Amino acid sequence: MARGGIDKAAVQQARQALIARGEHPSIDAVRIELGNTGSKTTIHRYMRELEALQPLADKRSPALSDTLGRFVGQLAEQLREEAGARIRDAQAVFDEQRGQLQAQLQLAQQALAAAHQQQQIQASALAAESEKLETALSTLQAEQLRSASLNQSLGELRLRLTDKDEQLQQSQGELRQLQQDAIARQEELTHLHRENERLLTEYRQASAQHKQLDEQLEQRDAQVQGLRSILAQAQGASEEVRRQLDSERQALVGQRDICAEQMRLIERLQDRLILSEARCAQLETFQAKGA
Repeated sequence: MARGGIDKAAVQQARQALIARGEHPSIDAVRIELGNTGSKTTIHRYMRELEALQPLADKRSPALSDTLGRFVGQLAEQLREEAGARIRDAQAVFDEQRGQLQAQLQLAQQALAAAHQQQQIQASALAAESEKLETALSTLQAEQLRSASLNQSLGELRLRLTDKDEQLQQSQGELRQLQQDAIARQEELTHLHRENERLLTEYRQASAQHKQLDEQLEQRDAQVQGLRSILAQAQGASEEVRRQLDSERQALVGQRDICAEQMRLIERLQDRLILSEARCAQLETFQAKGA
C-alpha cells in the first residue's frame, strides 16, 4: 500500500511529466517529481503496472531513442546508487576517524590540565621554600649584628679595665662583672652555634627539596614531550594544543628560572653561614685570650 498519499495516478502523472520534459522516468526522478515522498518499492510497483498497461505495439516496437534513454537512465540510476553507497561508506569512515581524533584530543586536554595543576602545586611549594629561606637569612643577619655588638661591648669593657687599674677594688668588681658577662657571652655563643646548626640543617633540607623539585620539573618536561607526540596525531585540532604546550613550556622555563634564583639564594646563605661560623670562632679566640 502506498505511503504518504502516493497512488498509481500520482505516479503516472509524475512519469508523464518527466517524459514530456525529455527526462528519463527513473524511480528516483519520479520520487523527486512527487516531492520526495513515497517509498521506492511502491513507486517501482506502480511504474511496472503502468508499463504493463501500455499498448502492445508500444512494447513491441519501442523507438530506439526511448530504448537508449531507458538504458542510459538505468545506468545513471545504478551509478547514482553506487556513488551514494560509496559516499555513505566514506562518511562512516570519516565519522569514525573524527570520533577517534576527538577522543585523543580530549585525553590530551585532560593530561594538559593535570600537568598545569601539578605546575601550580610546584610553584606554591617553591614560593613557600623561598619564604622560608628569606626568614632564615633574616635570622642569620640579626645574629651577625648581635655578634658584632657583643664584640664591641667586650672591647669597651677591656678599655674600661685598662683605664681603672689604680682603683683596684672597683676594678675587681668590674672584673667579676666582666667574668659574668663573659659567661653570658659564652652562653650566647653556644646559642649562636645552635642557631647556626639549625640554619645549616634548614639549608640542607631546602637543598634536598630543591633537588626534588628539579626532578619533578624534569618529569613534567618528559610528560609535556609525550603530550606533544600525542597531539601531533590529532591533525587539524593539534594547533591549539601546540599553543598550550608552548605556553606550558614557557611556564616550565619560568620555574627553572625560579629554581636557579633559589639556588643562588642558597649559595649566598651558605656563604653567610661560613662567615658567621668564622666570626664566632674569632670571638671565642678573643674571649679565650681575655680570660
